[in-house]
Amino acid sequence: MKPLQFISRCLFDKSYITRRRREGSFKMQDYLKISLILSTFGLLKETRPSESFIADFIVDFKNITAEQINQDIFPIGTYSYLVQLIIIFLVTDMLRYKPLIILLGASGVTIWSMLLWTNSVLGLQFVEVIYGTYCATEIAYYSYIYAKTEREHYQAVTSHTRAAILVGRFVAGVSSQLLVFFHVMNYRQLNYLTLITQILAFVWAFFIPRVETSTYFNRNTGGKWSETFRRSQILEAFNLIWNHFRTSYANKVVVLWSIYYAVVLCFNIQITAYIQILWMSIDDSQEVIYNGAVDAILTLLGACFAILAGKIHINFLKKSMHSLLVLILMSSVQGVFVVLAANSQTLLACYIFYICFGASYAFGITICATEIAKNLAEDTFGLVFGFNTLIALTLQTAVTLSVVSYGFQLSPSGQYQVYGYAYVVLAAVYLVTLFVDIMRRSIRRV
Repeated sequence: MKPLQFISRCLFDKSYITRRRREGSFKMQDYLKISLILSTFGLLKETRPSESFIADFIVDFKNITAEQINQDIFPIGTYSYLVQLIIIFLVTDMLRYKPLIILLGASGVTIWSMLLWTNSVLGLQFVEVIYGTYCATEIAYYSYIYAKTEREHYQAVTSHTRAAILVGRFVAGVSSQLLVFFHVMNYRQLNYLTLITQILAFVWAFFIPRVETSTYFNRNTGGKWSETFRRSQILEAFNLIWNHFRTSYANKVVVLWSIYYAVVLCFNIQITAYIQILWMSIDDSQEVIYNGAVDAILTLLGACFAILAGKIHINFLKKSMHSLLVLILMSSVQGVFVVLAANSQTLLACYIFYICFGASYAFGITICATEIAKNLAEDTFGLVFGFNTLIALTLQTAVTLSVVSYGFQLSPSGQYQVYGYAYVVLAAVYLVTLFVDIMRRSIRRV
């Protein structure tokens, strides 16, 4: 039916409207409703204008030094995130997602409330503990959509939620930069805006539909906690987790890309978390800084590169040799950008290299996630990516302890040089693996 005919019949033919309603044609599909509700939550949660200037806010308004932030405050968030992730991963499936999403919203309200009215190092360390909860409970948000929608809609709902997150970050970066640049708000006042968005996200979380079943602990019970469920199905759930784990990591391709995923995720979290400290160490004398603009540009470029990576059909990656070549190239490029940022003499140069690193990371991690997902069985996505994230956080904790908090206690520039060379080491490991692979192929041919 042509558009004009459809419109005219809707306006003047009541029987046609009634018939279409009975058929469900005017009813928005369920997965679109769920996607819209969840995307709205993600948009609100990610709109945090104060985050681009959080280090400067603490230094200017809390009478706390950048060194204390670097060594005594920020590392607590890393440790808290790691400890809570293991528990929350299992509890998320057991409680069927929604309670953890509500906890995510409540954590955001708590964090930015305390940031406004806490002035001691101890108080800010407690904020970092709650920030660990905030980060760990995000697993419920990211995995909810797959438990609530059919597999055929995964790609659509993933793009919707991912777009909402990126829009929120972009809006936060642009708005914070404009408000600071034109002296409409100072760093402290930006936190009030963030608190408002977190309150809205918390309230909105209650409107997210419940999930009746989940992958491991609520497969056939409809989510009812009975005595039988507690005694027998928990054991069955852990057996299923182990079988999924063993089957997934028996695949060489999954292992190859999972190593890259865990390592680069580790250092991306570390680089993003401490980048403001590096900027302050390069030049803290400027009246106006452009952290918000940098975050906005990085978000926009990252989205473009992620979309580009999703559109490219790299069939040649089916061979392990070709995968290794791509992994070597991506690791090397990201490492070079981090080393250049660490050795920058001007803030502008550091901004540029950081943006280049972020864009290359978005491209690489998208390809990586795609290649892992291609080689996984159904219902194992959350387990594999959750375990890879756990490895990343464990590695990040070791890096934080040895490079930042204790151990060497390097300067910000020294820390980023370590992060950059870690990428080079990763590229070297893949290069050795490639060389061994070539040697084995040559021996087999002989």
